[in-house]
Amino acid sequence: MKKIDLKKDFAGLYTVPKGKIVMVDVPELSYLMIDGKGDPNHSTEFQEAIEALYSLSYTLKFTIKKGPLAIDYGVMPLEGLWWSDHMESFTTNDRSKWLWTLMIMQPDFINTKMVNEAMSALTLKKTLKALPKLRFEKMKEGKVAQILHIGPYDQETENILKLHAFIKDNGFQLYGKHREIYLSDMRRTAPEKLKTIIRQPMRK
Repeated sequence: MKKIDLKKDFAGLYTVPKGKIVMVDVPELSYLMIDGKGDPNHSTEFQEAIEALYSLSYTLKFTIKKGPLAIDYGVMPLEGLWWSDHMESFTTNDRSKWLWTLMIMQPDFINTKMVNEAMSALTLKKTLKALPKLRFEKMKEGKVAQILHIGPYDQETENILKLHAFIKDNGFQLYGKHREIYLSDMRRTAPEKLKTIIRQPMRK
């Protein structure tokens, strides 16, 4: 059986040295995605999206491992795109108006047919309210800057401001949606130990 380590293969995208800001180019990658809105701390929609994404990702993983491809790989971290129709919602911390896309990156050998078959199999095993909302898409983010945040999510502001200042100081403009990569399991990790990569696309 072939084993692959996606975190190692894409180490530049999923590893950031503590205390540093790095620039990277993010290639086109495949993701399982679900869109939603509202305060993630009080939203059942948010939790249902996480459950559906992980359930399908693990269904795909074990299907591939046991199938003709016989490839074993680890499920990648949860990621989130965050924005608002009115960006002052972020500055005022009005999370009820936040929009988000939760996503999990998939290996390049995963295709739409595999995803559809895994969704059908998963539907027979359990009821997941968010599963019908899930989609499989490719996304190319391009040039970004990113920083590692350690601690509670509601204390990210200082690092976000550092990241934005770094981008502008290097002659770039902010572009696209704020992105977070959750390296820690938010359900099992103490808030002060949470590790999150904060990523911001940029352009000249």
